[in-house]
Amino acid sequence: CDKFCTFCVVPFTRGAEVSRPVADIARETQALVDAGVREVTLLGQNVNAYHGADKGAAASLARLIERLARIEGLARIRYMTSHPNDMSDDLIALHGSCEKLMPYLHLPVQAGSDRVLKAMNRRHTAAAYAALAGRVRALRPDIALSSDFIVGFPGETEADFAATLDIIRSVGFATTFSFKYSPRPGTAAASLEGQVSDEIMRERLSRLQTLAEAQRQNWQRSFISKTVDVLFERPGRLPGQMVGKTAHLIQTQANCPPSFAGSVRQVQITEASTNSLHGIVVGVDPQARETEAAA
Repeated sequence: CDKFCTFCVVPFTRGAEVSRPVADIARETQALVDAGVREVTLLGQNVNAYHGADKGAAASLARLIERLARIEGLARIRYMTSHPNDMSDDLIALHGSCEKLMPYLHLPVQAGSDRVLKAMNRRHTAAAYAALAGRVRALRPDIALSSDFIVGFPGETEADFAATLDIIRSVGFATTFSFKYSPRPGTAAASLEGQVSDEIMRERLSRLQTLAEAQRQNWQRSFISKTVDVLFERPGRLPGQMVGKTAHLIQTQANCPPSFAGSVRQVQITEASTNSLHGIVVGVDPQARETEAAA
């Protein structure tokens, strides 16, 4: 990553951004699909800054995804982790036009206070982030937004923290990952004045996680009675049960044959537990499920 956020040691430990050529990624993906893989996730410390070579020119992440989407047998494409400043127009547009690009976007904002964001060297404002989230939602209303948050960045006041809670409320996240600030040797933030006490960080983190968890649970409960596509992956803990993921990356459990592994099936959601959904596979006779599971 070339962003040099003041809290992050990655640019110092892993070096400058490097992008693999489009052809290499396409070949690897094709080989995975030939081996039975149905879903791929494009990974990078800042993956939407991708600029891999393609026929003598640099390709964007959107162009790479469009190339992979043409691979027959590949059902789902995801990417993470992203920086708001690298959400290009073509990538945003792809969320509304590419059927294989799943409606899940991990887009870290880190804080809701512009003063803190500037000290973090994030180079975006809270308003710009909210507007960006709105653009993606306008194209894909059911998008599941995910974000990272750092609590207790040096100099963070109660007002700064309140702004972070405000952006969580206003944007609305399907899931979040939140942490207390931890100084990393060699980073600019480690020497900043105004280091926040661990006691204050713990209290603020608790408040943030309480709010974020309430949003997550409401998001999961919103799927009850809906029919969703689930890519089944493996047997569950209970006899006759299989586990898979929805398009929104929510673990889902249903009774169905082991042969369903690797296939996308419609599931009517009947229950939302703390960390997963439960449902009934549409069009599958319960008697047949039991017979195959027993066999």
